[in-house]
Amino acid sequence: MHLTFALTKGRLADKTLELLRQSGLNIEATEMKNSRRLVFEDEENNVSYFLAKAQDVPTYVEYGVADIGVTGKDTIMEEGRRVFEVLDLKLGKCRMCVCGPESARELLEHHEMIKVASKYPVIARDYFHNVKSQTVDIIKLNGSVELGPIVGLSDVIVDIVETGGTLKENGLTVLEEICPLSARMIVNQVSMRLKNERIRKLIDELNSILGDE
Repeated sequence: MHLTFALTKGRLADKTLELLRQSGLNIEATEMKNSRRLVFEDEENNVSYFLAKAQDVPTYVEYGVADIGVTGKDTIMEEGRRVFEVLDLKLGKCRMCVCGPESARELLEHHEMIKVASKYPVIARDYFHNVKSQTVDIIKLNGSVELGPIVGLSDVIVDIVETGGTLKENGLTVLEEICPLSARMIVNQVSMRLKNERIRKLIDELNSILGDE
């Protein structure tokens, strides 16, 4: 039975392809990088795959263009697509956090009305409204959100934190952690039913590989 994968472009694609190769699929990252083709075939294993922007991967999977997708947990949460999240690939580990100057900690503790800048307005809104029950003004930004508190646009930001180096350089710190993040495998709901045996076998193989690391 044929499977189609939608993989996130960039470093995550390279690491995902290596995992898939270890599971027995004949997938070559080099071929993808050196070609202008958009869709690639592994005829031996009856698999096709393509690269897409992280935000588009859940869309391809929800609409059945791809049976399986790999993208970050942050993207899955932000996009809110109807897909099954089936496996934590343990790649690209980081955190989604509320960050800002140390002086903003009191505003969070007292649940005061604050302005929050973020590339992830859905995640930010859900956290403040449903977890903290705090009224906030969410400001969507697409660039360097660290600028928000620095120039006075916002009191805090909601963003991904890896090492925290950028925050420290700009006089900001992690004030609250929302959730841990990593790359996840998602599956189309119909594919999970119709291609269950093959998808389950792949999940088991990947689980075995990840368990050995």
